[in-house]
Amino acid sequence: MEAARITTEDELKQAFSIRVAVFVEEQGVSVEEELDEFDTLDGECAHVLVYYDKTPVGTGRVRVVEDSGKLERICILKEYRKYGLGKVILAKLEEIAAENGLKKTKLHAQTRAQGFYEKLGYKVESDVFMEADIPHVLMTKKLF
Repeated sequence: MEAARITTEDELKQAFSIRVAVFVEEQGVSVEEELDEFDTLDGECAHVLVYYDKTPVGTGRVRVVEDSGKLERICILKEYRKYGLGKVILAKLEEIAAENGLKKTKLHAQTRAQGFYEKLGYKVESDVFMEADIPHVLMTKKLF
């Protein structure tokens, strides 16, 4: 299990494929809402892939928003969710944020994943709000 920064268009396409499988096909988010202007290699996001037995099975991205690293589009293919790969993705995204001099991260967590993020040090900072017709909360974490 390892997470690596995406550096090629081919890797970025693999990330898109994972996101479409999870967010569009599994959760019903429209593809237009899922893929956006930050989905480039030369943009303001750093994208990562997480691998299980050398197969890409999860992804996420981080971008600078105000004074925080905003973690986004974090997902793992359903059949690989039992291996602790979410922690690996978060650690890599937090590492990238810290390398950019950021002292905290934030994310919009689906409420069903709130407990997962709390175990990794995230704190709820908002009431429940809807994003892509899915309930979310804003969560933050101070980086050390």
